[in-house]
Amino acid sequence: MGEYHYTIEHSFFGSWLHISLVLIVTVFYIACLWRIFTKAGQPGWAAIIPIYNMVILFRVGQMNPWWVLALFVPILNLVIYIMVLHRISRSFGHGVGFTVGLFLLSFIFIPILAFGSDTYRKLED
Repeated sequence: MGEYHYTIEHSFFGSWLHISLVLIVTVFYIACLWRIFTKAGQPGWAAIIPIYNMVILFRVGQMNPWWVLALFVPILNLVIYIMVLHRISRSFGHGVGFTVGLFLLSFIFIPILAFGSDTYRKLED
């Protein structure tokens, strides 16, 4: 059997590729959030500020921003996050199926929400 020799070139290329991919995905996600915030009448620039972007996300979902604190509690954070995703989904005229998509396939459904023709509306509870 042949031996595999791990060299510094392999390490550098793998790290560079990984960092580039993470950066591309992060920039794309920020662009999506920026669009969603803008559609909802919120400041788009808030998408680049950690934690504050969650406060704005809760405003978009028409929930009290203080609920963001619940995101720091294990298990409760999943329940609250699904709740805000569902409210955001409803705010853009979608239902439970879209909420499931936002939760499980966010890399597909968040760009649909951001760049689709859906308009933001006030929820009637």
